[in-house]
Amino acid sequence: MPGKKHVRGVSEKEQRMYEHIAEQARREGRYGGRAKEVAARTVKKHHKQRGHATGH
Repeated sequence: MPGKKHVRGVSEKEQRMYEHIAEQARREGRYGGRAKEVAARTVKKHHKQRGHATGH
Protein backbone atom coordinates (compact mmCIF):
# COMPACT_ATOMS: atom_id res chain seq x y z
CA MET A 1 0.00 0.00 0.00
CA PRO A 2 2.90 2.47 0.22
CA GLY A 3 1.99 5.50 -1.82
CA LYS A 4 -1.21 3.91 -3.14
CA LYS A 5 -4.73 5.02 -2.38
CA HIS A 6 -7.34 2.46 -3.31
CA VAL A 7 -10.41 4.20 -1.91
CA ARG A 8 -10.43 7.99 -1.84
CA GLY A 9 -11.41 9.86 1.29
CA VAL A 10 -10.95 7.14 3.89
CA SER A 11 -8.44 6.58 6.69
CA GLU A 12 -5.39 4.31 6.64
CA LYS A 13 -7.29 1.80 8.78
CA GLU A 14 -10.11 1.73 6.25
CA GLN A 15 -7.55 1.31 3.45
CA ARG A 16 -6.24 -1.79 5.22
CA MET A 17 -9.82 -3.01 5.65
CA TYR A 18 -10.33 -2.60 1.89
CA GLU A 19 -7.20 -4.61 1.11
CA HIS A 20 -8.20 -7.36 3.53
CA ILE A 21 -11.74 -7.68 2.15
CA ALA A 22 -10.55 -7.66 -1.47
CA GLU A 23 -7.82 -10.24 -0.84
CA GLN A 24 -10.10 -12.52 1.16
CA ALA A 25 -12.79 -12.39 -1.54
CA ARG A 26 -10.20 -13.11 -4.24
CA ARG A 27 -8.81 -16.10 -2.29
CA GLU A 28 -12.27 -17.53 -1.71
CA GLY A 29 -13.34 -16.92 -5.31
CA ARG A 30 -16.29 -14.73 -4.36
CA TYR A 31 -17.77 -11.95 -6.54
CA GLY A 32 -15.86 -12.94 -9.68
CA GLY A 33 -14.10 -9.86 -11.06
CA ARG A 34 -16.02 -7.54 -8.75
CA ALA A 35 -14.05 -8.24 -5.54
CA LYS A 36 -12.41 -4.79 -5.52
CA GLU A 37 -15.72 -3.04 -6.20
CA VAL A 38 -17.48 -4.92 -3.40
CA ALA A 39 -14.58 -4.19 -1.02
CA ALA A 40 -14.66 -0.48 -1.88
CA ARG A 41 -18.43 -0.27 -1.42
CA THR A 42 -18.17 -2.06 1.93
CA VAL A 43 -15.46 0.32 3.18
CA LYS A 44 -17.38 3.39 1.99
CA LYS A 45 -20.53 2.11 3.74
CA HIS A 46 -18.55 1.59 6.95
CA HIS A 47 -17.00 5.06 6.60
CA LYS A 48 -20.41 6.69 6.18
CA GLN A 49 -21.99 4.75 9.06
CA ARG A 50 -19.21 5.91 11.38
CA GLY A 51 -20.31 9.50 10.72
CA HIS A 52 -17.28 10.62 8.74
CA ALA A 53 -17.74 13.33 6.20
CA THR A 54 -16.90 12.56 2.58
CA GLY A 55 -13.22 13.18 1.93
CA HIS A 56 -12.14 13.13 5.58
